[in-house]
Amino acid sequence: MTNPSRVARPKSAAAFERATRSIPGGVNSPARAFGGVGGTPIIVKRADGPYLFDVDGYRYLDFIGSWGPMILGHRHPAVVEATIAAINNGSSYGAPCELETELAEMVVAAIPSVEMVRFVSSGTEATMSAIRLARGFTGRDLIVKFAGCYHGHVDSLLVSAGSSALTLGVPNSPGVPKGCTQDTLILQYNDVQELADFFAAKGGQIAGVILEPVVGNMGLIPPSAEFRKELRRLTHHHGSVLIYDEVMTGFRLSYGGAQELFGDTPDVTALGKIIGGGYPVGAYGGRADILKKVMPAGPVFQAGTLSGNPVAMAAGIATLRELKQNPPYQRLDQLTQQIATGITAAAKQYGHAHQLQRIGSMWTLFFANAPVTNYQTAVASDKQKFARFFWEMMDRGVYLPCSQFEAAFTCAAMTDEHLQETITAASDSLRAMAQV
Repeated sequence: MTNPSRVARPKSAAAFERATRSIPGGVNSPARAFGGVGGTPIIVKRADGPYLFDVDGYRYLDFIGSWGPMILGHRHPAVVEATIAAINNGSSYGAPCELETELAEMVVAAIPSVEMVRFVSSGTEATMSAIRLARGFTGRDLIVKFAGCYHGHVDSLLVSAGSSALTLGVPNSPGVPKGCTQDTLILQYNDVQELADFFAAKGGQIAGVILEPVVGNMGLIPPSAEFRKELRRLTHHHGSVLIYDEVMTGFRLSYGGAQELFGDTPDVTALGKIIGGGYPVGAYGGRADILKKVMPAGPVFQAGTLSGNPVAMAAGIATLRELKQNPPYQRLDQLTQQIATGITAAAKQYGHAHQLQRIGSMWTLFFANAPVTNYQTAVASDKQKFARFFWEMMDRGVYLPCSQFEAAFTCAAMTDEHLQETITAASDSLRAMAQV
């Protein structure tokens, strides 16, 4: 795919070419590559508030926010202060510290379904550990996931995956042996009948079910109420562990995550992103009787040298404290709704088939004729048109996810001025697309 950008970014191009000589594909995560939109990634020099600044000197209104963690915006003063204080005491101990307990207590207090929590260093570690725990707790092997949901690069879960795996067209990665995935069963998101039929056939063999309660890795796809309720009923009835992957949605859609927003009670929850305030972190928590199976309290092994890292813990504490004391959720919801309304109006005005789907501060513009409800409808959307929209917005100073299959995130540092800037950029972009 050629680069449709009209703005020259020679320093980014040179820096990326240099990166390709020592880093596979020039990036340390496929989500940062521009495989879904073509062209060369911008190379970021710094970030501040709602903005990114690239090495060519251009400023972008950032709707990625490091793929979700920066709900407060970049370089929030409270987070910066807490991080510096932590670094001044040492960057890693390899031994317990009180910051781990403080953040754990905040997570437990925030999410009613979480009675105990174990910290790790990434969302992938969190989901991997949650799967192992579900199998260890139940003594069963089968895991159910949903097509298009992405739960990190865990071998057993990298089948019909979303996020960058879906963008790059490799949902089943080479290097993953068949034996690693033979006990992973794939169902369609939001398909209540398929779910009921599968549990009727194999319910007694299912260790756990993992899903994004609001999907961000096929673009933004909300769950139906019937789907959520039937999933909880079936897993409870058959003694299977229900795992909510709230790496994206935790502390994002509400202080207690998607499950607080919906009133749901999963058995285990995977967390990440926001709970580290921009630093590498993950966690899995849930019912105490399940978590007490984790070593050294129980027999299920999981360990990590940098788990509970004091710098990440300090940043997470500062972030959660700010979210608790000055909740941004109502304003973020209103701001994002206004953005959605403005973009929808422009898309209609210029004759683009579209679906703008959002919950809270997460949103995606699909170029599609009907609502996007699952993997099949997501991949049927017009990805070429999205690529054009991405570059039109980029050239107008608005940085969206570089894939149709990633949700955008609004942050608390954005103002009404940023709202209007975004809507104007979208309107101009959609008008330009209609003229071709």
